[in-house]
Amino acid sequence: MPPTVSIVLPTFNRLHYLRPAVESVFAQTFGDWELLIADDGSSEPTLAYLRELESSGRVQLLPLAHSGRTSVVRNAALRTARGEYVAFLDSDDLWEATKLEKQIDSLRAHPDRSWSYTGFRMVNASLQPHNRYVRFHPSRGGIVGDVLTFRTTIVQSSVMLYRSFLERTGLYDERLSLCSDLELWLRCALLGEADCVDEPLVWVRRHDEHEGDDVEACQDLNRALELALPALKTRWSTQLRRQRAIASVTLARSQAVHGQRRAALGTLLASAHYAWIERDWWPGAAGAVARALAPTVVRRAARRVLRSRA
Repeated sequence: MPPTVSIVLPTFNRLHYLRPAVESVFAQTFGDWELLIADDGSSEPTLAYLRELESSGRVQLLPLAHSGRTSVVRNAALRTARGEYVAFLDSDDLWEATKLEKQIDSLRAHPDRSWSYTGFRMVNASLQPHNRYVRFHPSRGGIVGDVLTFRTTIVQSSVMLYRSFLERTGLYDERLSLCSDLELWLRCALLGEADCVDEPLVWVRRHDEHEGDDVEACQDLNRALELALPALKTRWSTQLRRQRAIASVTLARSQAVHGQRRAALGTLLASAHYAWIERDWWPGAAGAVARALAPTVVRRAARRVLRSRA
């Protein structure tokens, strides 16, 4: 018989984080699940651990050639999911023991809702509270505006949805990597009402081993917002234009700080035709131009500040 929940977990090495993540799945008070681990070409120590897990009969290992794109890896697992629900867990995060149980109970109590997310704790590599504050505003029902404007933060490892609903929304867009989750949440919000369990049922790690840099993240965010343009341009055009303006000027600033002067100026020119109407775009654009034209020593200092904040 198919399990009630299919859990999708992508991984690439980082065994010291992976083990606690998997243990948090086995500790769930709701026990009718399958764990689908899509491995993005890990080395032998991680593979040996994953093969040991697979022998338990509750874990299915999907070995893949390394791509470095989590959207590709997650989709490989999603295509094999059999459960009524699909839940996501990143390999460096943790679940509280009651996470699945509470989320399923809440979804079943609200049959008009198609997907769900929860609150979270932000922690460092040692599971101590992280000093970065991330806003969480629980929203339910139609939440397109809250997702688009980042009024609330939906973390990957908190999301659960009906598999039948995922067949309507489609999988992750494999052209994206760092922001493929945001683009999928926008599609989910457009097609179905959301449920929210306002409890910190997920522990989200922030550490020095995350892949990608701020330039790559900003580029991916810009692409995700561009992909959302056809679906959102009618009702949500004002909010979408503002978010695209903010994303473009943030990208230009990051490019300038990293010495990509021409790219920074090109980003500003490409976004000017829709962003000029946003008054907050102008000071940001001026700052990006100043950074692009600044001496190398100033850019290096600014880069150190960005890294310390990240």
